Amino acid sequence: MSTAPPTSIDALRVPEVMTALRISRSKVYDLIRSRQLESFTIGRSRRIAADSLRTFMSERIEEAA
Repeated sequence: MSTAPPTSIDALRVPEVMTALRISRSKVYDLIRSRQLESFTIGRSRRIAADSLRTFMSERIEEAA
């Protein structure tokens, strides 16, 4: 069993998602509330798994095709 820290960032903060998608803070929270973008909390901090963001983007690309 490895105890080494992950080599990449696996959990994104809301501002990082805002930058990645080039959308507003309120739009990120709208996506979270509507369950289009999965997230979790640690204390009072909201985090979005990098895999959830990739899934969200892949689904949007498939819808557009």
